[in-house]
Amino acid sequence: MSDPRNIILIISDTFRYDNLFDRAAVPVRTPQLDAFSKRSVSCSNAIIGSFPTIPHRTDVTTGRYGWPWHGWQDRRGSSANHAPEILAGAGYVSQLICDCPHLFPNAFNVGFDGALVTRGQEGDKPFIRMNYPIEHVMPPEKTRYGRHFQGSNLPDLAAWTNRHWYREIDRFPPRTAELAVEWLEESYRFRPFFLWVDFFDPHEPWDPPEYMVRKYDPDYRGTPMVHPNYGRAGDLTAAELANLRAHYCAEAELVDRWVGRVLQKIDDLGLWENSVVLFTSDHGMSLGEHDRTGKSNINLGDDRFWPLYPEIARAPLMAAAPGLAGGQTIDALVQPPDILPTLMDLAGAAPETPSAPPEPFHGRSFAPLLRGEPQDPLRDFAVSGTFLRRAESGLQTKACTPVLYSLAGDEPVAYVPIGANGNPELYYLADDPLAERNVAEDHADAAANWHGRLLDWMVELEAPVEAMAVFR
Repeated sequence: MSDPRNIILIISDTFRYDNLFDRAAVPVRTPQLDAFSKRSVSCSNAIIGSFPTIPHRTDVTTGRYGWPWHGWQDRRGSSANHAPEILAGAGYVSQLICDCPHLFPNAFNVGFDGALVTRGQEGDKPFIRMNYPIEHVMPPEKTRYGRHFQGSNLPDLAAWTNRHWYREIDRFPPRTAELAVEWLEESYRFRPFFLWVDFFDPHEPWDPPEYMVRKYDPDYRGTPMVHPNYGRAGDLTAAELANLRAHYCAEAELVDRWVGRVLQKIDDLGLWENSVVLFTSDHGMSLGEHDRTGKSNINLGDDRFWPLYPEIARAPLMAAAPGLAGGQTIDALVQPPDILPTLMDLAGAAPETPSAPPEPFHGRSFAPLLRGEPQDPLRDFAVSGTFLRRAESGLQTKACTPVLYSLAGDEPVAYVPIGANGNPELYYLADDPLAERNVAEDHADAAANWHGRLLDWMVELEAPVEAMAVFR
């Protein structure tokens, strides 16, 4: 290939795998991504690596696992690798368009030729209006604990900052999508380009138009449940939990609609023939599974560890590129550090070109599998994890703890070295896909074997000794 292909990376925060596949849990309407799945190759076993938002995107942009070394931090302190700078060596111009409030403060914009963030998501306050009172959106005991400004919590602040909007077009997915469409129309004749579009939704607060929510929960008449409590699902009534799930579903449907707007513009401009397009998410969200709502324990009434169970750890991943047969699915275990080498491979800007990364990739390209070509397995198992360190009094409380996933063969497994109550857990996922029946006590030898394999993997990765000490 003489000229590298364009690369368009679309990330949607908190977009569950089963929004698109196995919809028994969350019956989200996703007609746009359903259509994209017929053009793309889907990965049925994409497992997150470093958790959550910023660690995940560090994995993506560096091609390296971060969680054994560092947590949520400025990405410049994590690795010398950065996708736009690597791609610049192959002639790419790069643009970041996002409404994720965390990317710019952590320097993800640095290295892009162009970078634009739409402000106001979550607790971001770009322009305060003190003449207007901050009203309570939800009862404090039903939502995420925390006082972030003037004694208010995150759902209160989001509604105040964004003035209780009512129209769909006011919300973040349409605004971000329209900026991406504008950029494509202004830049599509140049080749090659790297465009990263980062939708923070369906991250909470889940504030789509209420008429969209009513399609999922038509009879609810209580306070709209727009934000999880990051604690026990049992703290909500059955009706409140159903309404919380309805808000999530409507927000995910809104994201699908506006991701579709970007995909339609790619079609309008004839970019499918010279572009690689990848859609994925950083993690899922508990919506009642494991008696949890949220993705980490930020709740005064919950003292459990929160392992990265399947509703969190499984992520959608779909890739379209010239030469790929759309509508296919691969079942290889893939993780975020694999994304950058795969995009470069599909685009013809592989690491052996002058754009070699400063640090070796931990991940591997799975482009041959996407093309339908034979390829050795990338890995026997995948590990989702967070930065953990043992304090003097023991493991930090309320931690999100790692999970090892082995999904190949007839006996897919999830092994949890530090379970909800601090003890190891083992799940056989073939008949327990959400990891709800712990069999570690009855299969102690198997649990010990997986524990040893986890430690061996960390040794092979050359992870710090103190990272492994947490599990010994």
